[in-house]
Amino acid sequence: MKLLSVLAAIALGAFAAGAHAACPADADIALMAARFANLQPSPNPPADLTMEDAVCGRNILVGFLGQNYGKVVGYKAGLTNPAVQKRFNYPAPVRGTLFGNMLLQDGAEVPAKFGARPVFESDMVVVVKDAGINKAKTALEALRHISQIHPFIELPDLVVEDPGKLNGPSIASINVGARLGVLGKPFVLKATPEMVEALANMTVKMVDQDGKELDQSKGDAILGQPLNAVLWLVKDLNASGIKLKRGDLLSLGSFSRLLPPKPGTGAKVTYEGLPGTPSVSVRFK
Repeated sequence: MKLLSVLAAIALGAFAAGAHAACPADADIALMAARFANLQPSPNPPADLTMEDAVCGRNILVGFLGQNYGKVVGYKAGLTNPAVQKRFNYPAPVRGTLFGNMLLQDGAEVPAKFGARPVFESDMVVVVKDAGINKAKTALEALRHISQIHPFIELPDLVVEDPGKLNGPSIASINVGARLGVLGKPFVLKATPEMVEALANMTVKMVDQDGKELDQSKGDAILGQPLNAVLWLVKDLNASGIKLKRGDLLSLGSFSRLLPPKPGTGAKVTYEGLPGTPSVSVRFK
């Protein structure tokens, strides 16, 4: 944390000066990382930030986050839901990095104020079976290289002072808000056309602690088919020279709206239409 503190102090002047959009300086990102660690909102990235510079900034931020969150265990796709794309006025997915210390087990209890700008959403995580996934071109091919699937409630942090002004590049620059997530019990699906269809047709339902419905959608809310998010991540990672390996985790994006947590509440997500009706839950204190 000493390095973050020193660089954060240096960065204060740069943010105050409102520098033109470019690949952010290490000191600027250190300020964001320090505020992230202390659950404090950061200034919004420049409105004219390009995706190229956003990715550059994200890569710097990922280096700082690893100091507190451990090793990289996988990646997440954000903006995979048309409704979320509309909210942030960006027509394509963006990528973030997941760390081991971000992941919690089913039924976890977390503070409602787990981040600077905390939200929660229904999601899904797949586990890479082998490196063959890097050559997958269809949903069925992707499923053949997935060993397990986890129900997943992601707990992102929108991080900035004014989340309403976030767009695609700025979301990419904050590592797509990766903060925490709750993994349900893993399950296995046979790699068949019928299972590919079941993933697209399933109903993902989120209810609160009293069983009141908060949101629901079909599986095709994610890019028309959840496995399409896997294919997008494979393509995006390959373009960056990153190859997936056995055991890597992939978070596919939001089936639901982004909802604000409140103390004393909770959420449960079920995946109706999949064998055994998998589920996962979280509580907010």
